[in-house]
Amino acid sequence: MKGLLHALFGLYAIFAFAVCVLFSLLVAVLVPGLERRRRLVAGAARASFLLSGVRPEIKGLENLPDSSCVVVANHASYLDGILLKGFLPARFSFVIKGEMRDVPIAHFLMRRSGARFVERFKSAESSRDARQIVKAARGGESLGFFPEGTFIAEPGVGRFRAGAFMAAIKGAMPVVPIAISGTREMLGAGKALPRPGPIRIDILPPILPDDPAYGDHHRLAETARQEILSVLDEPDLLATLD
Repeated sequence: MKGLLHALFGLYAIFAFAVCVLFSLLVAVLVPGLERRRRLVAGAARASFLLSGVRPEIKGLENLPDSSCVVVANHASYLDGILLKGFLPARFSFVIKGEMRDVPIAHFLMRRSGARFVERFKSAESSRDARQIVKAARGGESLGFFPEGTFIAEPGVGRFRAGAFMAAIKGAMPVVPIAISGTREMLGAGKALPRPGPIRIDILPPILPDDPAYGDHHRLAETARQEILSVLDEPDLLATLD
């Protein structure tokens, strides 16, 4: 019986998500102005959770600076980007792996709602995209990253790539670590249907440009990673490699 209820929840959640995606596509096609599209797509992302009966617990919104900043979050699920799009202020441009350019509908929707893309495997394109991200940071654009770059079924937090932290340093912007809990259990790698369960977003105090960690992007990345690990009930995957 429990399995049947979970399956029904999953099917309904997918239906709610599909409706919100359709609305977002209409917004992307029809609505002029990036800021208006950002707000409407963020509302649809938020609705995809609320319509499914999932009300994430959000702690620490007061830690987000009013000025531009870089947010970095652990990556555990397909849901993470939708979650932060829906429950963070709409001003953030999320940085997405370049492979999403090969998924036409998703690429169109994300591009029209302000996302930026970074090629990970082709050096020339990767350098070009990285320069564009740094230019955006220097221009005061608030950016969102999942610096692990991908997610796996195994619980834990892996190595953080340098890009987010180099952009923050070059733009002299605070780095705000965000810990996401519950999305791996709801729809982690290898799962076909979402399962009901609690989700929590912990927005941690910003690491400011006058912090000693700002002297080196590797040190800044590890500082942010350890802050996230401090509130997650998940292991440090790098420690298991020692």
